[in-house]
Amino acid sequence: MSHHSASADETLSIGRGLSRRLGPGSVILLVGPLGAGKTVLAKGIAEGLGIHDQIISPTYTIVSEYREGSVHLFHVDLYRVEGRDQLENLGLDDLLRDDAVVLIEWGEKAGAMLEGNFTRVTMALADDGGRDILVEEVAG
Repeated sequence: MSHHSASADETLSIGRGLSRRLGPGSVILLVGPLGAGKTVLAKGIAEGLGIHDQIISPTYTIVSEYREGSVHLFHVDLYRVEGRDQLENLGLDDLLRDDAVVLIEWGEKAGAMLEGNFTRVTMALADDGGRDILVEEVAG
C-alpha cells in the first residue's frame, strides 16, 4: 500500500491509520533517509495506540519504552548502531519476543535478525517536498 504525504499532519494521520493494524507482537521497520519523517510517522502510530507521551527520536537512548495506551510499545532507533554485535548487545531479540509493538527506526539495520512477520514502511522524499510512504507486509 502506498501513500503520499504533503505535510507532517498527513504523516501523523497515516501513522494513526497504520496503528489500527497493530497489536501485541507487531514489528514495524521504518526505513528511509534522514529527514524522511520516520519519527513523525512513529508519533502518529503511538497516538493511534493511545500513547500520549511525547514521542521523540530515541537516537541517544536507542530504546524508549511506553506502557500507556492500549498496548506496550518499544520505540527503537538504530541510527547509531553498527554491526550485528551491537544489535545483539542491545537485546533487540528480547524485545522482539516481548508481547509488545516494536517500532524500529533505521529498520534496515535489523532486517537480518527478524525471523517472523513484520511490516516494512519505506519513506522517501518526494520531488514536491512531500513524502512517499510504501507499506509492505513481509512474511518471515
